[in-house]
Amino acid sequence: MTRLARLVAVVTGASRGIGAATAELLASEGAQVIRVARSLSAGSHGSFHDVPCDLTDPAQVNRLGVRIVTQHGAPDIVVSNAGSFLLRPLEETDPAEFQHQLAVNLAAPFHVARAFLPAMRNAGKGVFISMGSIADHVGFPENSAYAASKFGLRGLHETLVAEYRGSGVRLALVSPGPTDTEMWDQVDLEQRPELTPRSGMLRPNDVAEAILFVATRPPHVLIDWLRLGPA
Repeated sequence: MTRLARLVAVVTGASRGIGAATAELLASEGAQVIRVARSLSAGSHGSFHDVPCDLTDPAQVNRLGVRIVTQHGAPDIVVSNAGSFLLRPLEETDPAEFQHQLAVNLAAPFHVARAFLPAMRNAGKGVFISMGSIADHVGFPENSAYAASKFGLRGLHETLVAEYRGSGVRLALVSPGPTDTEMWDQVDLEQRPELTPRSGMLRPNDVAEAILFVATRPPHVLIDWLRLGPA
C-alpha cells in the first residue's frame, strides 16, 4: 500500500515547477491531490482535482477553504507553495513590485493558513508545509523585495508552530536553495557568473522529495524547518 493512500492533499501553485512536481509525487504515493492555481481549469484531470483560485484575494481563498473542507473534510496535507520571484536591486525595484512580492509570498500564505488550519486543528491532525527559500534566512544582493517577503513568511511559520503546538497539526517550512524552474527564465545566467548555473541547481523533484519526507514522518515527529541546496 502506498504511504498516502486515502489521504487528502492540497497543493497551491501546482501548475508548474515545485508545485507540479509535488502534486505528482503525492499522487504517486496514493494521495487524493487537489491542485490549486490561477491558471488551472476547474474539474478532475487524471489523478487530480483542480481548483482555480487567486490566492492574493482573501475572499477567493476563504471560499476555496470552505469548499474543500465541506467536500473532503480537513485536508491531511497542505503544501502552501505558490510564490513569485524578483531579482532586482533596491534602486530599480518599483514599490508596486515590492507590494506584489508581499502579496504573493506572504499575504497569500497567510490567507491559505487561515483557510485550512482551523479545520485541521478541529480534526486534531495534519501537516501544513510552507515553501520558503534560502532567501528566508540569508540576505543576497538584488533580493530586497523577495527576501523581505520570505523572511516574513518564516516569521509567520515560526509563530504558527508556537500557536498550534499540541494541537496534532504539524507545521513545517521547507527552504530550498536555487531550483531550476521557470522563474529563472527571466535571468540571463550566462551573463551572471556570480549566480548558480541552472545545471548546478536543485531540480523541482528534489524539493518535492523533501516535502514528501516531511509529510510522511510519524505523527510524533515534527520537522519544523528543513533546508536543502545544491551540493
